Amino acid sequence: MKINLRLLAAASLLATALPAHADVVIGAVLPLSGVNASGGEDLRRGMELAVKEVNEKGGVLGEPLRVIYEDSGNVPQRAIDAARKLVSVDNVALVIGEYSSGITIPLGQYLVAEGVPHLNAVSTSGLVRGIGATSFSMVGLDNVSTKFAAEDVLARGWKRVALMAMNNAFGQGIASNFKSQFEEMGGEVATTIIYTSGQTSYRRELQQAEGVEPDAYVFTAYGADGGLLMQESYELGLHDKPWYSIQVTMHDADTPAEFKEGLIGMDVDYTAAGDDSYSKAYEAAYGQSFASAWSGYAHDTILFAAAALEKAGGTDRAAVLKGIAQVGDEGITGATGELKLDKDGQRLWQPYQKLKIVDGKLARDE
Repeated sequence: MKINLRLLAAASLLATALPAHADVVIGAVLPLSGVNASGGEDLRRGMELAVKEVNEKGGVLGEPLRVIYEDSGNVPQRAIDAARKLVSVDNVALVIGEYSSGITIPLGQYLVAEGVPHLNAVSTSGLVRGIGATSFSMVGLDNVSTKFAAEDVLARGWKRVALMAMNNAFGQGIASNFKSQFEEMGGEVATTIIYTSGQTSYRRELQQAEGVEPDAYVFTAYGADGGLLMQESYELGLHDKPWYSIQVTMHDADTPAEFKEGLIGMDVDYTAAGDDSYSKAYEAAYGQSFASAWSGYAHDTILFAAAALEKAGGTDRAAVLKGIAQVGDEGITGATGELKLDKDGQRLWQPYQKLKIVDGKLARDE
C-alpha cells in the first residue's frame, strides 16, 4: 500500500499527536464477556503470544510492548466507552478491535473521529471498508469469503438452500453476498432468515427454514447462538439434511459434540500453509488448540502493529499512520501468511479452508 493522499491527509490532521512513551502501549477492545466471550478470549490469547514473541526479540524501539485490554461486553456503546478510556486516560498509540462487525464499525468510526489509528483484526463485513481513512483491516472482507462458501456449497451438489444469518452488519453482509453469488452461479436461496442474536430459542426460525424443503441449511452464527441453533435443529430432527456453516469456528467451541457431528463449513485459514509453529505455541501455552480461527489474525495484528511502531520511531499518531502505510506496502509474514494492505487499508490476500466435524472435532475437509 503506497503512502497516498488519503493517508497523508489523515496524518496532517494529527499534528497534536501523543508524545513518545517510555513503555510502548497499545489498546484492544474485545468481547471478554457476553455471547462472544469465548471468541474474545481466543483473540486475547493470540495477542499475548505475539506480545511475548515481540518482547523476546527486544520489544518495540527497545522497550517492552504492552497491551491494555478492555471488555466490550458485546455491546456497541460499551465498546466506544472502552475506547474512549484507552484514548483519553491510557494515551495508547493505536487501538485494536472489536470482534463483531456490528461493533467494530461504530468503534472504528469513533477512533477515526478522534484521530486514533484503528486496526480491525477479525471483522469481515464489507461495510468495514468505509469506516474511515485511519482504519485498517488485518483480515479479508466478506465478499471474498461468501464466494468461497457459495462455490463450495454448489460443488457438494446442494442447489436449493435455506440461509440463516444474524441481524447485524456482519450477518446482513454475509446473507446479501452469499445469496447474490450463489444465485449467479446457478443455485437458489429458497429463503433468507435474519434472526436476532441472543435469543433463548430459535425454533420458530428453524421451522420456517424447514418449511422450504431445502437441499441443505446454510448459516452463520456467533458463539452461544450457534450452539443453540445446532442443538435445537438436532432436536427438531433437521439433521437429516446437511448443515453448512460460514465461518464455523465462531461457534464451534460453544457447540456440544453431539449436536454438531457431521457439520460442514468453511472459515479463514488460521495457519500459514506448511507452518504449524503458531498452533504448537498456542497449545503449549494454553493446553488446548484454538477455540476459533481468529486467534491467528489477532496474533498477526500485534506483529503488524509492532512493525508499524518501529517504522514510526515512536508513538506519535501521525508517524504511526505513516508506519502503517509502509508496513502495509512491504508486508509482514505471520501465522496467517503474508499480510499486505491495499490502497484502502484492507488486507490484500486471504486464505480460507474447508472444514468438517469428525468425532466432535474440527478437521480439514480437502
